[in-house]
Order: sequence, then C-alpha cells, then structure tokens
Amino acid sequence: MKPNSSFEQVSIIYKLLLVAVLIFCAILILGSPKLVTDVHAQFPTVSILTVTGSPQGPFVIVIGAENANIRIGPNATYRAVSVMTPGQTAPALGYYGKYIQIVYPAAPGGKGWIYIPAVQLLNGPVPELEPPVTETPSITNTIDPTLAAQFSVEQKITQLPTFTEPPPLLIPTFQEVSTNTVPGGLPIGFVIIILFGLGLFLTLISLLRRG
Repeated sequence: MKPNSSFEQVSIIYKLLLVAVLIFCAILILGSPKLVTDVHAQFPTVSILTVTGSPQGPFVIVIGAENANIRIGPNATYRAVSVMTPGQTAPALGYYGKYIQIVYPAAPGGKGWIYIPAVQLLNGPVPELEPPVTETPSITNTIDPTLAAQFSVEQKITQLPTFTEPPPLLIPTFQEVSTNTVPGGLPIGFVIIILFGLGLFLTLISLLRRG
C-alpha cells in the first residue's frame, strides 16, 4: 500500500507544478506591453460630397434617344459647347424662350442653355431669366482690298448702235375689174344677145342652102 501512496503524492505534485507554470505564463502574457501598436487614422475635416440618386432642387433630364446640345445662349444661333447624353441630368436655374439654363461646368461660366423639348424638368418650376447679351463672333470677317482688287472686273461702257428707221413698206394696189362688162365697156348681156342672134342667123342660112 505504501508504493501506491507515494506515486499519488508525486502525481499531485506534478499537477500542482503544471498549474503553477500555466498561471505564471498567463501572468507574463497579460502583464507584458502590447506588441501591436494602435494606428490612429486622421479623419478629414472637410465635408465629403455624397452621391445621391437625383440632384437637389429643380433639374432636367435628357429624354429621347439623341444627344442634346448645350449652347452658350438661348437660341440656335449661339454656338454649342457640349452635349448631354440621354438620361443625363443637370441642375436647372431658369428659362428664357424655349431654352432652360442649367449648371454645366464645361460651359463658359459654368452655365449653359438646353432646348426645352429635348429635356424634362423635374422638381420645378424655375423662374424666367433675363435675355443674355448677344454673342459677338470671335473672328471678324474682313476683306483685303488689295486682294479683292485682283478679282474685280471693270465693265467698259460702250455706245449702243444707232437705230435707223427702215423705209416705208410699199403695199401693191390692184385695179378693180368689173365682171359685168367686157373690154371696151360693152355689157356682157348685150354681147350674149349679139352672139345668139348671129348664131341664129347662121343657122337659118345653112338651112336655106340645104333646101
């Protein structure tokens, strides 16, 4: 019985030593300084723009299947500086005539004009604006007088031919001939009677000679 008791005592001692070692290791780990240093990130002090589904306030959206021109004025005579594709949106500022002024950074001054039938206004209405200053062309068309003189053709004025009146037209005249008379002024009836009598006289003579 003594050997078994001594073995149990040794086993208890080993277990106590193992527990003591584990407790010592835990104290070392928990009491030691942190090996991983904290990284402190600096947050920006400026506001960050957030992307929303639609612009705030009145805005336009391009409808249809074609691009819409953005002009520097509310008229088709103003030059186009950019285009908006179908479905693209832009904040609306106001309108004048048949055009709406929008915020568009690519246009001069950050503003442009777009044709109303090409877009749909949402979150409106928008105020009517004053007409802008008429655009002046950047290049003035000038004509070099020296170059123009080389292509100019001088027309010499010549005297027109004099007109000579033609001689008067001679119209022939015909003498009227009367059909009731024969040459000499005798009536035709009288001549017929003479010829008839002469024929009758010659017939009688021929009959008498036969008898």
